[in-house]
Amino acid sequence: MAKRNALGRGLGALIDDAGQEHIVTADAINEIDIDKIEANPFQPRTGFNEEALEELAKSIKELGIIQPITVRNLNDNKFQLISGERRLRAAQLAGLKRIPAFIRFADDQGMLEMALVENIQREDLDSIEIAISYQRLIEECKLTQESMSERVGKKRSTVSNYLRLLKLPAEIQLGIRDKQISMGHARALVNVDNDKTQLDIYYKIIDEGLSVRKTEDIIRDINTPKTKEKKEKVRLPEEYQQLKKHLTEHFNSVIDFNRNNKGSGKIVIPFKSDEDLERIMGIIDKMK
Repeated sequence: MAKRNALGRGLGALIDDAGQEHIVTADAINEIDIDKIEANPFQPRTGFNEEALEELAKSIKELGIIQPITVRNLNDNKFQLISGERRLRAAQLAGLKRIPAFIRFADDQGMLEMALVENIQREDLDSIEIAISYQRLIEECKLTQESMSERVGKKRSTVSNYLRLLKLPAEIQLGIRDKQISMGHARALVNVDNDKTQLDIYYKIIDEGLSVRKTEDIIRDINTPKTKEKKEKVRLPEEYQQLKKHLTEHFNSVIDFNRNNKGSGKIVIPFKSDEDLERIMGIIDKMK
């Protein structure tokens, strides 16, 4: 019997042709019933783009599943998804009954770590989903930033930058997820200490379409301490010091007498009350 042409029919066709249907091993690709796969309770992704799922489903109808999902084997011939929920959902939309899968053997802790690490490697996770995955690896899998960076193949500084996003107000985190602002904008905003100021700048970015560089400039100006202009005190010449002393004695009030190098200045006669003001005005009247 001539061998069927598997071209264009995805991995499922190749598995059937190889005569490996129903074989369950950790090293081989197996085709399993979709209705026997449970959802992943550790799924790092929280949102799926329906339009993108429809496009993937259309592709699956035409080409089949190109990349297998990953599951773990439960008892009673049941499976639990580790990674590939987007592919699984699209396969269901495409009407597939079976799907190619890698089968792993792991406890809950190992499954959580595999799910998080495998999903982090995918390019379609948003920055907040990645940051949450990193945080879960640290808290739930008891990994340090250093060991985690080795697991996911990222620099430690990259991991730190993602984790810092979780310190931003929830409204800004939502804006990152909805692509209202970029990762570059977000990295600049984490350098602002005050939540209200962060939100003010966030809305300014959206309203005015600010670039990352312009945002960085604004934040740099905010964080740079304003240097107060130091007024150079000019020492009064002796004759003016004598005049100040004379006026202080004449009005019985400490006179503020200022004069700069150009010869301009001011004389301030302070008073303590309305009665004191009347007294000073009386002295001035007598000088007329």
